[in-house]
Amino acid sequence: MKIYGMTDSGNCYKPRLLMAKLGRDFEHVEVGAGDTGTRSAAFLAKNPNGMVPLLELDDGRVLAESNAILLHLAEGTRLLPADAYERALAYQWLFFEQYSHEPYIAVRRSLMINPRRAAEATPDRLATTLARGNRALGVMESRLARSPFFAGETMSVADIALYAYTHVAGEGGFDLAAYPAVSAWLGRVSADPGHVPMGWMPGR
Repeated sequence: MKIYGMTDSGNCYKPRLLMAKLGRDFEHVEVGAGDTGTRSAAFLAKNPNGMVPLLELDDGRVLAESNAILLHLAEGTRLLPADAYERALAYQWLFFEQYSHEPYIAVRRSLMINPRRAAEATPDRLATTLARGNRALGVMESRLARSPFFAGETMSVADIALYAYTHVAGEGGFDLAAYPAVSAWLGRVSADPGHVPMGWMPGR
Protein backbone atom coordinates (compact mmCIF):
# COMPACT_ATOMS: atom_id res chain seq x y z
CA MET A 1 0.00 0.00 0.00
CA LYS A 2 0.99 3.61 -0.55
CA ILE A 3 -0.01 6.62 1.52
CA TYR A 4 0.41 9.93 -0.25
CA GLY A 5 0.85 12.77 2.19
CA MET A 6 2.80 15.65 3.70
CA THR A 7 5.15 15.00 6.60
CA ASP A 8 4.06 18.04 8.65
CA SER A 9 0.30 17.55 8.21
CA GLY A 10 -1.69 16.19 11.12
CA ASN A 11 -4.29 14.73 8.79
CA CYS A 12 -1.53 12.84 6.98
CA TYR A 13 0.00 11.77 10.30
CA LYS A 14 -3.20 9.94 11.26
CA PRO A 15 -2.88 6.97 8.86
CA ARG A 16 0.89 6.74 9.39
CA LEU A 17 0.36 6.55 13.15
CA LEU A 18 -2.37 3.95 12.80
CA MET A 19 -0.23 1.78 10.52
CA ALA A 20 2.71 2.04 12.93
CA LYS A 21 0.55 0.98 15.89
CA LEU A 22 -0.74 -1.97 13.87
CA GLY A 23 2.76 -2.89 12.68
CA ARG A 24 1.72 -2.86 9.01
CA ASP A 25 4.01 -2.10 6.10
CA PHE A 26 3.32 0.70 3.64
CA GLU A 27 5.15 3.14 1.39
CA HIS A 28 5.01 6.85 2.16
CA VAL A 29 4.90 9.11 -0.90
CA GLU A 30 5.62 12.74 -0.07
CA VAL A 31 3.40 15.13 -2.02
CA GLY A 32 3.88 18.87 -1.98
CA ALA A 33 1.35 21.57 -2.65
CA GLY A 34 0.85 23.35 -5.95
CA ASP A 35 1.10 22.44 -9.61
CA THR A 36 3.83 19.84 -9.11
CA GLY A 37 2.12 18.20 -6.14
CA THR A 38 -1.52 18.00 -5.15
CA ARG A 39 -2.59 20.10 -8.15
CA SER A 40 -0.62 18.10 -10.71
CA ALA A 41 -2.50 16.20 -13.41
CA ALA A 42 -1.07 12.90 -12.17
CA PHE A 43 -2.29 13.44 -8.61
CA LEU A 44 -5.66 14.87 -9.64
CA ALA A 45 -6.22 11.71 -11.67
CA LYS A 46 -6.02 9.81 -8.37
CA ASN A 47 -7.91 12.33 -6.24
CA PRO A 48 -9.85 15.03 -8.13
CA ASN A 49 -10.24 16.93 -4.85
CA GLY A 50 -6.49 17.52 -4.87
CA MET A 51 -5.90 16.81 -1.19
CA VAL A 52 -3.85 14.48 0.99
CA PRO A 53 -3.72 12.00 2.59
CA LEU A 54 -4.62 9.52 -0.09
CA LEU A 55 -4.43 5.75 0.32
CA GLU A 56 -3.60 3.62 -2.70
CA LEU A 57 -4.30 -0.08 -2.23
CA ASP A 58 -2.25 -2.89 -3.75
CA ASP A 59 -4.87 -3.35 -6.47
CA GLY A 60 -4.73 0.33 -7.48
CA ARG A 61 -7.98 1.46 -5.85
CA VAL A 62 -7.69 4.73 -3.94
CA LEU A 63 -9.38 6.17 -0.85
CA ALA A 64 -9.34 9.80 0.25
CA GLU A 65 -10.24 11.65 3.48
CA SER A 66 -8.13 10.90 6.53
CA ASN A 67 -10.87 9.51 8.75
CA ALA A 68 -12.29 7.28 6.00
CA ILE A 69 -8.75 5.91 5.56
CA LEU A 70 -8.53 5.26 9.31
CA LEU A 71 -11.80 3.32 9.29
CA HIS A 72 -10.74 1.19 6.34
CA LEU A 73 -7.28 0.38 7.70
CA ALA A 74 -8.60 -0.35 11.20
CA GLU A 75 -11.24 -2.83 10.04
CA GLY A 76 -10.88 -6.07 12.02
CA THR A 77 -8.21 -4.66 14.35
CA ARG A 78 -8.07 -3.54 17.99
CA LEU A 79 -8.50 0.07 16.90
CA LEU A 80 -12.08 -0.32 15.67
CA PRO A 81 -14.50 -1.40 18.43
CA ALA A 82 -16.44 -4.61 17.88
CA ASP A 83 -19.26 -3.43 20.14
CA ALA A 84 -21.88 -1.60 18.05
CA TYR A 85 -22.36 1.28 20.49
CA GLU A 86 -18.64 1.82 21.04
CA ARG A 87 -18.12 1.74 17.28
CA ALA A 88 -20.79 4.42 16.90
CA LEU A 89 -19.02 6.47 19.58
CA ALA A 90 -15.82 6.23 17.55
CA TYR A 91 -17.71 7.52 14.50
CA GLN A 92 -19.19 10.33 16.60
CA TRP A 93 -15.77 11.55 17.66
CA LEU A 94 -14.41 11.25 14.11
CA PHE A 95 -17.18 13.59 12.95
CA PHE A 96 -16.46 15.89 15.90
CA GLU A 97 -12.79 16.01 14.94
CA GLN A 98 -13.51 17.14 11.41
CA TYR A 99 -16.33 19.59 12.20
CA SER A 100 -15.57 21.05 15.64
CA HIS A 101 -11.84 20.43 16.23
CA GLU A 102 -9.72 20.47 13.07
CA PRO A 103 -11.18 23.70 11.59
CA TYR A 104 -10.03 25.64 14.64
CA ILE A 105 -7.13 23.88 16.37
CA ALA A 106 -5.38 22.74 13.20
CA VAL A 107 -6.17 25.91 11.28
CA ARG A 108 -4.94 28.22 14.07
CA ARG A 109 -1.69 26.24 14.27
CA SER A 110 -1.23 26.58 10.52
CA LEU A 111 -1.93 30.31 10.63
CA MET A 112 0.69 30.78 13.33
CA ILE A 113 3.52 28.59 12.01
CA ASN A 114 3.14 28.80 8.23
CA PRO A 115 4.65 32.02 6.82
CA ARG A 116 2.65 31.59 3.61
CA ARG A 117 -0.57 32.09 5.61
CA ALA A 118 0.54 35.22 7.47
CA ALA A 119 -1.92 37.42 5.56
CA GLU A 120 -4.79 35.20 6.75
CA ALA A 121 -3.80 35.49 10.41
CA THR A 122 -5.97 38.52 11.15
CA PRO A 123 -6.82 39.36 14.77
CA ASP A 124 -10.46 38.35 14.22
CA ARG A 125 -9.49 35.01 12.64
CA LEU A 126 -7.04 34.23 15.43
CA ALA A 127 -9.57 35.17 18.11
CA THR A 128 -12.31 33.04 16.55
CA THR A 129 -10.13 29.97 16.10
CA LEU A 130 -8.79 30.32 19.66
CA ALA A 131 -12.27 30.55 21.18
CA ARG A 132 -13.72 27.69 19.17
CA GLY A 133 -10.63 25.55 19.60
CA ASN A 134 -10.82 26.00 23.35
CA ARG A 135 -14.49 25.06 23.21
CA ALA A 136 -13.55 21.81 21.44
CA LEU A 137 -10.86 21.10 24.03
CA GLY A 138 -13.45 21.68 26.75
CA VAL A 139 -15.76 19.09 25.19
CA MET A 140 -12.86 16.65 25.03
CA GLU A 141 -11.95 17.40 28.65
CA SER A 142 -15.49 16.56 29.77
CA ARG A 143 -15.43 13.21 27.97
CA LEU A 144 -11.92 12.24 29.09
CA ALA A 145 -12.70 13.05 32.72
CA ARG A 146 -15.16 10.13 32.54
CA SER A 147 -13.46 7.73 30.13
CA PRO A 148 -9.82 6.85 29.41
CA PHE A 149 -10.42 6.94 25.66
CA PHE A 150 -13.08 8.48 23.44
CA ALA A 151 -14.92 5.29 22.54
CA GLY A 152 -14.52 3.56 25.89
CA GLU A 153 -11.88 1.68 27.85
CA THR A 154 -9.51 1.04 24.97
CA MET A 155 -7.95 3.16 22.26
CA SER A 156 -9.64 3.46 18.87
CA VAL A 157 -9.43 5.35 15.60
CA ALA A 158 -11.17 8.25 17.36
CA ASP A 159 -8.12 8.70 19.58
CA ILE A 160 -5.78 8.51 16.60
CA ALA A 161 -7.77 11.19 14.79
CA LEU A 162 -7.98 13.57 17.74
CA TYR A 163 -4.40 13.01 18.86
CA ALA A 164 -2.92 14.21 15.56
CA TYR A 165 -3.61 17.92 16.00
CA THR A 166 -4.26 18.02 19.75
CA HIS A 167 -0.71 17.00 20.68
CA VAL A 168 0.66 20.00 18.74
CA ALA A 169 -2.09 22.42 19.78
CA GLY A 170 0.45 24.39 21.79
CA GLU A 171 2.01 25.48 18.49
CA GLY A 172 -1.29 27.24 17.80
CA GLY A 173 -1.30 29.04 21.12
CA PHE A 174 -3.59 26.68 23.03
CA ASP A 175 -2.74 26.08 26.71
CA LEU A 176 -3.10 22.34 27.20
CA ALA A 177 -2.20 22.69 30.88
CA ALA A 178 -5.72 24.03 31.33
CA TYR A 179 -7.06 20.62 30.29
CA PRO A 180 -5.58 17.99 32.64
CA ALA A 181 -7.75 15.11 31.40
CA VAL A 182 -6.75 15.88 27.81
CA SER A 183 -3.08 16.06 28.81
CA ALA A 184 -3.29 12.71 30.61
CA TRP A 185 -4.99 11.17 27.55
CA LEU A 186 -2.20 12.41 25.29
CA GLY A 187 0.19 10.49 27.52
CA ARG A 188 -1.89 7.32 27.25
CA VAL A 189 -1.97 7.52 23.46
CA SER A 190 1.77 8.10 23.18
CA ALA A 191 2.44 5.22 25.61
CA ASP A 192 0.40 2.80 23.49
CA PRO A 193 2.59 0.25 21.65
CA GLY A 194 3.92 1.22 18.25
CA HIS A 195 3.69 4.96 18.77
CA VAL A 196 5.69 7.16 16.40
CA PRO A 197 6.16 10.95 16.23
CA MET A 198 4.51 13.19 13.66
CA GLY A 199 7.51 13.34 11.33
CA TRP A 200 7.98 9.58 11.20
CA MET A 201 7.69 7.61 8.01
CA PRO A 202 8.72 4.04 7.03
CA GLY A 203 12.45 3.53 6.67
CA ARG A 204 13.42 6.32 9.08
